[in-house]
Amino acid sequence: MKALVTGGAGFIGSTLVDRLLADGHEVVALDNLATGSLANLVEARAAGPRFEFVEADIRDRSVVRTIADTAPEVVFHLAAQADVRVSVTDTYYDAMVNVVGSVNVLDGAVAAGARKVVFASSGGTIYGEPSPDVLPVDEDHPQHPLSPYGVAKKVVGDYLRAYEALHGLQWTALALANIYGPRQDPHGEAGVIAIFTGLLLAGRECTIFGSGEQTRDFVYVDDVVDAFARAATRGEGQLLNIGTGQETSVNRLYEVMAAAAGVSAPARHATARPGELDRNVLDNRRARAALDWAPAVSLEEGIGRVITWFRARQAAA
Repeated sequence: MKALVTGGAGFIGSTLVDRLLADGHEVVALDNLATGSLANLVEARAAGPRFEFVEADIRDRSVVRTIADTAPEVVFHLAAQADVRVSVTDTYYDAMVNVVGSVNVLDGAVAAGARKVVFASSGGTIYGEPSPDVLPVDEDHPQHPLSPYGVAKKVVGDYLRAYEALHGLQWTALALANIYGPRQDPHGEAGVIAIFTGLLLAGRECTIFGSGEQTRDFVYVDDVVDAFARAATRGEGQLLNIGTGQETSVNRLYEVMAAAAGVSAPARHATARPGELDRNVLDNRRARAALDWAPAVSLEEGIGRVITWFRARQAAA
């Protein structure tokens, strides 16, 4: 199989590139390097002619021809503006990347004669704020996103259905939980695990906003990438939640992380941030059935891997 990964130099995208290459596929990574890094593709470049990197911006209409010229069988669409706060303060930019950019990618897939698009949706935003009595939330829950970022992810899901009807383009959309793992940037709107890791290893105090009893579904990046790889040939025409199905409070998360980092100091608590979801966890039973998939990495094991990776990067700096 020849695959194209948009956002292929990013945290998740580059990990997917490595997985696809390890499975013996040809892979093209497309990225504008706004947040992705060529350093994430060092291992991929060792694959020689089976790997190609293309620097391009999905907002640019010329990317349609770029994608067509690479002639992928499957397009994994991960490129995105992924900061919810930016989607609120600069909704136009968010829509240009996440909506217009996605239309360009879909048009490129059609022009290339691609068989399928596997899309990275957002299990943390497309469902809005589900009532606690429906958790873990499943894919049949109404989609009422509360941020422009969530709206964009929902809209692309609608485009996927339209492109299937109009062009016969197969698709699977993966609604991702809170992903963590090596290569995640601990700066900006990064996952809390990357942020805490950077602070703990620097000997700095971590801040928990609110009581810390708010919960999230933390899923390790290798498990997410496994779902993407399986979706290349499974789950056609479905939205599938990719998470552990287990709630972890931020307080519990900090306990696990501090222990793994050898830190005994407690976190500092600050005023809760407005608009933050109180609880979020995804029902993954449909993905288990459709993809023959299950998360394999426990939170404790995943945190240990993250700490080890960040320490190695610091030592090499």
